[in-house]
Amino acid sequence: MANYLLDTNICVFFLRGKKSLVKQILEKGLDNCFISEITVGELLYGVECDQYNSKKNREKVEGLVDLLTVIPITNVLQEYAREKAVLRKQGKLIDDIDLLIGATAIVNDMILVTDNEKHLNRLSNIKIENWVKQ
Repeated sequence: MANYLLDTNICVFFLRGKKSLVKQILEKGLDNCFISEITVGELLYGVECDQYNSKKNREKVEGLVDLLTVIPITNVLQEYAREKAVLRKQGKLIDDIDLLIGATAIVNDMILVTDNEKHLNRLSNIKIENWVKQ
């Protein structure tokens, strides 16, 4: 069975209860779905920006983080640097956050689940699935 790294946008859709994502994650198995610690930071940032439901949303994020294994980025920094240099030479840079998440998927031989195929497909050797379009 493959391992899947859930991009931040997928986690947001999941937290909002998008039924197809809940179904996909359960079908793939929680043990096969992971998130980057960068995604945790992005989700917590979203909570901090929410003036109305921050307590409720923090609990949702904490629940998701408890549910999935969080992958650290320490071992992906070399791949991040290599990919960023290649993209810079091509004039096709992408956001550093996306690049770190993509590098995490590459280094850990995971399929990146994202709705941001346009930018992340620029990375070499990345495997992507979009569960939002399915």
